[in-house]
Amino acid sequence: MSRYELLNALLHFLCFFMGAGIGSFLNVVIYRLPRGISVNNPRRSFCPSCQYKIPWYQNIPLVSWLLLRGRCANCGGGISARYFGVELLTGLLFYGIFWKVGGDWAAIKDWGPQVLLLWVFASLLVAGSFIDIEHFILPHEITIGGTVVGLGGAALVPSLMGEETHLRGFMISLASAALGLGGLWLVVELGKLAFGRKRLRFDFPTAWSVTQPDDTQPPVVTLGEEKTGWADIFSRASDRMIITAPALKVNERSYDNVVAELWMEKLKVRHGDGKLEEFALEGVTFLEGSTTHIVIPREAMGFGDVLLLMMIGSFTGWKCVLFTVLAASVLGVLIPTALRLLKLSDWGQKIPFGPYLAGGALLWVFRGPEIMDWYFGLGRMLAGLLLRVIL
Repeated sequence: MSRYELLNALLHFLCFFMGAGIGSFLNVVIYRLPRGISVNNPRRSFCPSCQYKIPWYQNIPLVSWLLLRGRCANCGGGISARYFGVELLTGLLFYGIFWKVGGDWAAIKDWGPQVLLLWVFASLLVAGSFIDIEHFILPHEITIGGTVVGLGGAALVPSLMGEETHLRGFMISLASAALGLGGLWLVVELGKLAFGRKRLRFDFPTAWSVTQPDDTQPPVVTLGEEKTGWADIFSRASDRMIITAPALKVNERSYDNVVAELWMEKLKVRHGDGKLEEFALEGVTFLEGSTTHIVIPREAMGFGDVLLLMMIGSFTGWKCVLFTVLAASVLGVLIPTALRLLKLSDWGQKIPFGPYLAGGALLWVFRGPEIMDWYFGLGRMLAGLLLRVIL
């Protein structure tokens, strides 16, 4: 084997294991970022069960998890298979991006910067997706921070946007980020108008209450046996929960046959004769009652998804933004359906929309233009067949 062939083979090897190593760091980000723990302090990874700081020789990507059989060497506690999965997925994505965009060792100056930025993009999507799956949030450090990196990257490497000048690369990136932000925001607002209320009716009065464990925790809404976090119901000041209440108790006062309107910061009690009483929630220490009909506000999707699509646009351009929304919608139907057929529907219901957006964006990176050509070609063929039938 010549020196040139050896360097090329080594490059293929390094791309995968570099990705696996970055995946190990992403596991740190996925665990610490939503918990408010610094990703740099402590510098070494630690066992989630016993807090044992893992030495480097027990923290080799992919290998250590397999050798230790998914357990901590210190306490024997289980280490989630997610750690292995993230490392493997990131390694495969890094290698796939290198294979798709990269080339041989001699041309690394030409493709290297673009591949590096796409590696950063893939890393942001992986970290954001797993955080969203576990915590149902997309941190601003990933979405907004990632957008800044995407804009800067497109300015420095205009080929990321398919452009030749730095200014055009930046402007296309900025316009694509704006399209992602504005387009999906419009979808969220229209979805709120169309599907922004969940109505529940009960044959018999069902108990409900609002409690707050302590001053440091947000309130919890209990309806029957189901408990829901305050932020899961009230995400904007205009949200209100309407409760038809045969019985209601506010602090020391009791009411019969009223309609309670619960807002983010206030409570309104409407009597049958139209009389309205209003309470600031800061002064409400006890709130419970029964209900026969309740209207609960809900969002079509979270605003974090909007910011994620903004970040996707900044790295990949406006065509990817449009493709990602379509592909994510298709994946959002196909994957839960497949999981339902595999009798894993409970797990499928726990996947928010963010990972589907990430999946659509990665699909664009690897095969997006080809899929669009096939899609439009199929559409033209079907349109031609329909015209022949009609004519």
